[in-house]
Amino acid sequence: MQIFWAIAAVMGGLSVAGGAFASHALQDQLSDRAIAVFGTGIRYQMYHALALLAIAILLGQGKAATAWLTAAGWLFIAGVVLFSGSLYLISLAGIKAVGPITPVGGVALIAGWACLAIAALRTP
Repeated sequence: MQIFWAIAAVMGGLSVAGGAFASHALQDQLSDRAIAVFGTGIRYQMYHALALLAIAILLGQGKAATAWLTAAGWLFIAGVVLFSGSLYLISLAGIKAVGPITPVGGVALIAGWACLAIAALRTP
């Protein structure tokens, strides 16, 4: 529970910092398309930081399907690293070779949501 709480806090804080960085420092450095790609990474990172925080809270209550929640949490973390991370590399460094990693991260995020749904259905 605590690791998810801490990672959620770091992911959320980095989302805010990244958004501020993009709107101030990167606006004149990147194309509109690169800013949009970066913004997508930031949004998904924040959404999943909040979802990970919810998982930490649910795990702290001790009433939910722990294994499924834990799987969801790790899938969200992996998904953010792969999905958002690849978008950051594409937009900031122009490394288009990481493009195939983006959908893998998306699948991890979707799998995390599926695990969260299963946890809900298996919780008494």
